[in-house]
Amino acid sequence: MKTLITITLVIAFTILLTTILMAQPPGLPATPSQAPIDGGLGLLAAAGGGYALKKLRDRRQTE
Repeated sequence: MKTLITITLVIAFTILLTTILMAQPPGLPATPSQAPIDGGLGLLAAAGGGYALKKLRDRRQTE
């Protein structure tokens, strides 16, 4: 019973400490920073689609 209380207190303390440490300052930033989406992301998506098509074709050939 003593270990159960100890484990419960440790878990509660960890959750409380994590919440305090991850707190954000009040207010919103003045301007949002936006990430540009350039050709690299498009190439990555195309490569993923090509890989998926290759896997589908390979699966159909083995069946």
